[in-house]
Order: sequence, then structure tokens, then C-alpha cells
Amino acid sequence: MKNIKTVLLLLLLCGCGFEPLYVQKKSSGLWYFSGNFDTSITSQMAQIKISPIADRFGQQLRNNLLDLLTPRGTPKNPLYRLEVSLRNKKVVEQAMRDDITATSERVSYVVDYTLWQENNELLNGDSIAYVSYDIMANPYSTTMAQKKTESDAAKIIANDIALRLGAYFHSQLKEKGLRNDF
Repeated sequence: MKNIKTVLLLLLLCGCGFEPLYVQKKSSGLWYFSGNFDTSITSQMAQIKISPIADRFGQQLRNNLLDLLTPRGTPKNPLYRLEVSLRNKKVVEQAMRDDITATSERVSYVVDYTLWQENNELLNGDSIAYVSYDIMANPYSTTMAQKKTESDAAKIIANDIALRLGAYFHSQLKEKGLRNDF
């Protein structure tokens, strides 16, 4: 029974048009797992130079982007430049006690990003992350919770930007007709 469910799930997944974002099929075979992939999307993403971003949050965001986009190191002759800036950080107190003090805070980060090739703007957009933490009786615990949520927000935004860049390069391959649709 378990094998039948697995096979049905795989057939459903194949029927929905699912295909990996960061790799392309080279052959006209029906299966992706033949070991023959075109990794031009990841190689394009590895050619992005990420400009420095201000503040501690910006450092964390840039480090996460470097890990996601250029895991083998900064490109020597980058084709693209990614500029990222924090547009807004908003802290909202939540869950008020009887004495009108908050027991938690929700923080939203809004980041703008632009991908450039020389002086041509290729892609721009924004990314938003919502995180929250509890306000503890111990100030050290609250400070550590704040730092953890800031780090989590940087990871969320970096993943979102990397996914959008991957989708952009994927669409560029599709527009150029360099990929096969089956």
C-alpha cells in the first residue's frame, strides 16, 4: 500500500509540470535523474558580485547571499552586480500585560535589491521578512532573542532574493530558447 501511494505521488508530481529551478535538462529523455544536466543557471548566479550592505543586519544578509549565490568564492571577473539596501525596519509591540508592557515584539524588515549588468538594470524588487521574539525578564535573554531574530530575518531575505534571481535567470534561458520544454 505504501509503495502504491509513493508511485501515485510521483506520477502526480510529474503531471503537474514540476521541474528543478537551478538545472536544465540537456537531453529529451523523460527523466531528470539521468545525470545529464545543464547548470548554466547556477554558473550565472555565481557571476554576481554582491556590494557591501550597511549595518550588522546588512553584513549578515550579505554573508548569507554569498553562501547561496557564490559558494565557491567571489568571482574574479563578475558579470553582474547585486545592490541591496535595508529600506525599513519596523518594531511593533504585541501581547500587552496589565501594566501596559509588551511580552513580545514583531519586527518587519523590508529590503530593496537591484541586479545590474554593467550600467543596465536587469532586475529590481523588494523582499520582506516578519520575525518575532519574546521579551523576557532577563535583559540578556531578550538581547539574545533579538539577535537571533535578526539573523533569521537575514536568512529569510537572502533565500528569497536568491530564489528570485534563480527564477530571473531561468526565465532568461526560456526567452532565449536555450532550453527544451517537454
